[in-house]
Amino acid sequence: LISLVGSLLERRSCRDPWWRGGKKMSGAALVAIAASIGNLLQGWDNATIAGAVLYIKKEFQLENNPTVEGLIVAMSLIGATIITTFSGPVSDWVGRRPMLILSSLLYFLSGLIMLWSPNVYVLLLARLVDGFGIGLAVTLVPLYISETAPSEIRGRLNTLPQFSGSGGMFLSYCMVFGMSLLPSPDWRIMLGVLSVPSLFFFVLTVFYLPESPRWLVSKGRMAEAKKVLQRLRGREDVSG
Repeated sequence: LISLVGSLLERRSCRDPWWRGGKKMSGAALVAIAASIGNLLQGWDNATIAGAVLYIKKEFQLENNPTVEGLIVAMSLIGATIITTFSGPVSDWVGRRPMLILSSLLYFLSGLIMLWSPNVYVLLLARLVDGFGIGLAVTLVPLYISETAPSEIRGRLNTLPQFSGSGGMFLSYCMVFGMSLLPSPDWRIMLGVLSVPSLFFFVLTVFYLPESPRWLVSKGRMAEAKKVLQRLRGREDVSG
């Protein structure tokens, strides 16, 4: 919240603010907002499991098995830790955009598996896959935003992942609270709903997000980098 207020105050002094139609800012800002949905999904998942685990342990009779209960919650963190150890080098090799697409697919797949989960072992697998998606998103979204944003608003746009992550947690808590008021709350639906926003994230990563211009330049693909920068900056001359 402090970062957001500071950004709003700083924008008052900008000569070409994107919210007043400045093309230089608007393209990069919209791309950053779209990319930060990956962090919204991370916040959504982290909050959902906190409420759903109450019903999970009741169905699978885990009241006397705190180890498995803890694993269900922690498995996504384990998956995220594993994948972040090599997500950076792999993204340097294949690009930022393909890794964000993979993150959205992992979110979607894990949501479907959690919705199905016939036993605790399948649920643990789903949480691990979910953690892979989380690890890619929290690592690459800030990097992607940094490489696509103009230096004038780079810091401001990099507050979006934290803001969207907190927003995802808030929305998820509201959903879990509403479902907990039902006569028979279903934890599978609580967790499986993740596949809906992750499908939206997939569409954005495939059809809207461009590749990082900095990554394209690092691979010598100058013509492609120029086209992306022209779109992000809203002007023809991007030689600088």
